[in-house]
Amino acid sequence: MEDADLHDLTSKLELLIQRVEQLKADNRLLLANEKAWREERAHLIEKNEMARHKVESMISRLKALEQDS
Repeated sequence: MEDADLHDLTSKLELLIQRVEQLKADNRLLLANEKAWREERAHLIEKNEMARHKVESMISRLKALEQDS
């Protein structure tokens, strides 16, 4: 293999390694973002359930008041 070919191959390998490292970093960032979104979603679902229970409780109390009248 000639020196020029070896140099070209080395350059291409270095670029490929850099690209792989960049993709790894991007993947880590995406996974961290996904984790944050999942945690936020779980929190919002929990808040929604709490609100639903409060509304159901209020409806029950209103029905009870209505029956007492």
